[in-house]
Amino acid sequence: MNQFVYDIAIWLDDTAWSTLLHESYYMYNWVESTHVLTLILCLGMLFLIDLRMLGYALPNVPASNIANRLNIPMLVGFGIMIITGALLFYAVPVRSTQSVWFRVKMLLLVGCAINAYLFHKRMNESVSSWDNDARAPSRIRLGAILSLVFWSLVVICGRFIAYDWFDCEYTSVGSLSQVLSGCIDGQARF
Repeated sequence: MNQFVYDIAIWLDDTAWSTLLHESYYMYNWVESTHVLTLILCLGMLFLIDLRMLGYALPNVPASNIANRLNIPMLVGFGIMIITGALLFYAVPVRSTQSVWFRVKMLLLVGCAINAYLFHKRMNESVSSWDNDARAPSRIRLGAILSLVFWSLVVICGRFIAYDWFDCEYTSVGSLSQVLSGCIDGQARF
């Protein structure tokens, strides 16, 4: 599997657009800045919704009003964040696919997606019974807590991608960090 992912990353890295984006004097920085700004927009809205469900923010406002008003800007921010994240990956695919932080971030994003689906399903099924309560029912509060934890870890892992603590060229052959990073045999220096 690691060889397959590595081969795709090499193929992407060899495209002219990937090279242009990575070596651009301004464009990579604009894409990265847009990614971070839309992350702030998206997560700011999401965290406010989660904190409302936990009873810590705006407890006197119906939960459905907050969710309905914040969903559109949150989804716009999320869409732009996904597009710019894909562009950041496209600019440096080999380094990204061989980063343990990138791999953990991708797993956490899958967890975020599953949690969001279950959260919205449970909320829509039961909101009429607790909409004006200061706190949501325990199952929805659990989803809000998981959302806060998962997304906080996504941000931390995203920040750590920039550092090469576990990169293939700096780890010893056969080490656990090499396996987790998806290193291909013979890539390490040591």
